[in-house]
Amino acid sequence: MFQAAASGGILLLALALSACRSGPSTARTEAAEADAAAATAKEIAGPRPTDTYAAAPPPSPPAPAALMDMQRRQAAIAPATAYLQVPIAPPANTERYAARDDNPVQRTGEQPLSTFSIDVDTGSYANVRRMLRQGVRPPADAVRVEEFLNYFGYGHPAPATREVPFRVTTELAPSPWNPKRQLLMVGIKSYDVAKAQLPPANLVFLIDTSGSMHSPDKLPLLKQAFAQLVPQLRAQDRVSIVVYAGSAGLVLPPTPGDRHAEILAALERLQAGGSTNGGDGIRLAYAVARQGFVEGGVNRILLATDGDFNVGTVDRGTLETWVADQRRSGIALSTLGFGQGNYHDAMAERLADAGDGNHAYIDTPEEARKVLVEQMQATLLTIANDVKIQIEFNPAQVAEYRLVGYENRLLAREDFANDRVDAGDIGAGHEVTALYEIALVGSGGERLPPLRYGSATTGDAKGGELAHLRLRYKLPGQERSRLVETPVLRSSLRAQPSESLHFAAAVAGYADLLRGGTNVEGWTWDDVATSARGAVGEDRWGLRREFVDLVESARQITAADSTGAAAAIAAD
Repeated sequence: MFQAAASGGILLLALALSACRSGPSTARTEAAEADAAAATAKEIAGPRPTDTYAAAPPPSPPAPAALMDMQRRQAAIAPATAYLQVPIAPPANTERYAARDDNPVQRTGEQPLSTFSIDVDTGSYANVRRMLRQGVRPPADAVRVEEFLNYFGYGHPAPATREVPFRVTTELAPSPWNPKRQLLMVGIKSYDVAKAQLPPANLVFLIDTSGSMHSPDKLPLLKQAFAQLVPQLRAQDRVSIVVYAGSAGLVLPPTPGDRHAEILAALERLQAGGSTNGGDGIRLAYAVARQGFVEGGVNRILLATDGDFNVGTVDRGTLETWVADQRRSGIALSTLGFGQGNYHDAMAERLADAGDGNHAYIDTPEEARKVLVEQMQATLLTIANDVKIQIEFNPAQVAEYRLVGYENRLLAREDFANDRVDAGDIGAGHEVTALYEIALVGSGGERLPPLRYGSATTGDAKGGELAHLRLRYKLPGQERSRLVETPVLRSSLRAQPSESLHFAAAVAGYADLLRGGTNVEGWTWDDVATSARGAVGEDRWGLRREFVDLVESARQITAADSTGAAAAIAAD
């Protein structure tokens, strides 16, 4: 017994010494070194009984007296060998998400205006999908409803011409969880551009190669992701690769996009190791992007990271401010999140916001293809900057309203017409979807208690209007915004929602149940699943069918979580 334990201890020691000597290496090298270390340990320890006597017949069972003596001796030495069986604790989960509360119900007479920045990010949906597939209930703050909504397309009508870069539409129908209230869906669809018609691109791949990126769902998946983008690039495009770990470095200087083999070879050589100086990497990436700047073209940094910056400039606010200062140069920064365990979602999302870019989370090669190939134009080409929405509800018609999601995109009412206030950007072919839950005056769907003295209203003169929608945007390179306006008429109220609104409501309900289910009243997982299944539609890429499967996974995980919590309370 002691010989086997000593042999195992020597093997562990040899492996540890080998790992210390080797440093970061490829999987093949590590395997070879592990085999060599095992052989060395075996040679030092000498042959084990199983090595020499593997073919020998088993010994006869000991006599009862001898068996009792053996058990006494084993009990006596057990304390001395207990240390060999101490379990190793799994690494702590240090994933970080920005805390926020759901938007409250607003009384129209007190607050008729709702103002927010658009959001085209989708990272929250893919990240939560990863957790559910692993059987883990996502933390509530990981769920951003607007990113769930914007993960899917709803067939919003596109603009007829490029004179206005997008088209705004609305739909109004009863809420599925309370027919006394209505859902107002606001849809924005930007004009699309064929890949062949994209302007020349100056792309900088900014890649985190720190030690935390070593696992298969990080740097190896990252390489697969960018390898899918590379074949789409053309001779007029330029690609650079900047990496950062303890310090930053230029791996590939600006290179014509049609040199696919050269770019792919540079990606394949990347290895993970060291600390994470993201600040230095971002600074070097902007310097390289400025060097290769294409006037009138696409100038964008694609930052791929787990967001776990731990040396250099690590404060999120400081990095956001610095990145925000750089966007005036016409260089956008988008983020691609990878990995788990230490994923810093808040850092990745906010840097993309500050950099006039978008944020996606890559959990599979299929998601990488969706973001970097199928939606390449939307990911790379910005067609409108600082897009803001403001809806003024008519207090004579609408008693209450609640904006679904967009909590970290809210703007002050005076920010809407202030062109110095930054807002979200929209890419070619992007769709943006927002939902409001409203209660009409006298509908019985109000949630706030009536005021003792009421409030004066001036909306009677516009009795046919429920609300007035205003949207501001800037064309790329311009400083002054343009205004688009459209009324929301009471006559537009449908008896039943369209397939698109039906599915959007299911997504919103799913997200709310994951966050605790405080806004969908009696709606259950069964209701969400039924609603989603009835609105799958054409579903070219299978994303809606996948969503239905995720609803079932979420139901099982939350039920198990609730059962476990109840059992723990009962035990106490």
